[in-house]
Amino acid sequence: MTNLIYIDRKEILKRYKPIDKHTHKGIQGHALIIAGSYGKMGAAVLASKACLKTGCGLVTAFVPKCGYEIVQISIPEAMVLTDVAENFISDIIFEIKPQAIAIGPGLGQGLVTQNAFHEFLKTNRIPLVTDADALNILSLNKSWLSLLAPKTIITPHPKELERLIGKWNSDEEKFEKTKAFSKQYDLIVVMKGAPTHIIDGETIYENTSGNAALATAGSGDVLTGMICSLLAQSYEPIQAAILGVYLHGLTADIALPETGYQSFIASDIISNIGKAFLSIEV
Repeated sequence: MTNLIYIDRKEILKRYKPIDKHTHKGIQGHALIIAGSYGKMGAAVLASKACLKTGCGLVTAFVPKCGYEIVQISIPEAMVLTDVAENFISDIIFEIKPQAIAIGPGLGQGLVTQNAFHEFLKTNRIPLVTDADALNILSLNKSWLSLLAPKTIITPHPKELERLIGKWNSDEEKFEKTKAFSKQYDLIVVMKGAPTHIIDGETIYENTSGNAALATAGSGDVLTGMICSLLAQSYEPIQAAILGVYLHGLTADIALPETGYQSFIASDIISNIGKAFLSIEV
């Protein structure tokens, strides 16, 4: 593969910005996580908590009314805004000025939510990470892809990718189709898998961290929160994607001796983010 760059510790150290010892929460970025629906509030909790643990100064979760107490109790460090609807997102209105937004985890694909997402895309100019049901909504409404701001990060797993770009018959075809898709819409595509690849036009980055323990429910929600956190901390979109994917994988490498593959869950990713940062700072 031409233009293939391996994401290893050496590449990460070129991109990683250590925290300024004089920093404060106001300059560590404010991220907004738009997520959740009835029965899927865990996705909003995982993404928001991961966002905080990756160094973001402030995190606000925008959730349906049914998620208010869940998020407040699960993550006392996060702020919460609620939709007017009880069980799903119906109208994305907020007065805060976040540096980055993530949308999609646990969102559902109801028509009202689809319309709310469409209205949001028409006016949003804030750096964006799009995942999960937000990607599924886009695959149902492909004309909306042109509304995504340049260098929006999308994080599809193989099924979500297939819905966006169509079926492929070989790995080579998958990469060619994804590169064409990335160039057509000027998007950064985080192709989740073993290993995860990041595609930015003609350039492909292959992650070297992580293991099979990451194949667990909620793992992608955590990755979305991590990447959004780095975006809010003023990393360029491609650097946020690279660093987020590498740290996400690193947590599983660090935790594996204690958890084994079977008992590793998405919350273990979050609880090992600190150790992942420490291991690249050595």
